[in-house]
Amino acid sequence: MQRMTGSLIGAIFGALFVLVNAQSPLNAVTVNFLRVAACLGAASVVAMWFATARRKQPAAGPRRNMFSRGYLIVVAAEAILLFGGVRLLTAWGRPEQTNVAWVAFVVGVHFIALAPVWKDWSIAVLGVVLTLLGAAGLVLASTAAVAWVPFVSGVLSGVVLLIGTVTFGWRAMTARTA
Repeated sequence: MQRMTGSLIGAIFGALFVLVNAQSPLNAVTVNFLRVAACLGAASVVAMWFATARRKQPAAGPRRNMFSRGYLIVVAAEAILLFGGVRLLTAWGRPEQTNVAWVAFVVGVHFIALAPVWKDWSIAVLGVVLTLLGAAGLVLASTAAVAWVPFVSGVLSGVVLLIGTVTFGWRAMTARTA
């Protein structure tokens, strides 16, 4: 159930990435499609979370707590990097779009750091993709294509989070019913 809760958190943040960052230079039809798809993706994870919670039977033996001290350390470091980095970017006069690239980069690194804490290397794959999308946005922010940073680092990161959480939720649901 803890993993499904982690997926639920990821789906909500993935949807927020899309909802906040789907904007110009994309056309209105594309923006609306992305926003609706993101909401549907997040809603599907919410539904899978409730279905899993309803069917959940107590596990035999000791359970590992995903939200352990190691998790709290990674999340604290993430918060410091997020807020400190955004303040530095602002102080350096970087374009506002750079912030979303920084957020995607730090969130990606946070998933990579959580992989050994959770002993789940599949989450590192998600982290690498988000880190690369954040890095791409940081590079784009220094070019004439700065308007595309919210799409590359925000929308695409949100889509990756949503695809990952929907996939994990679906696998968890089908494994329980099989």
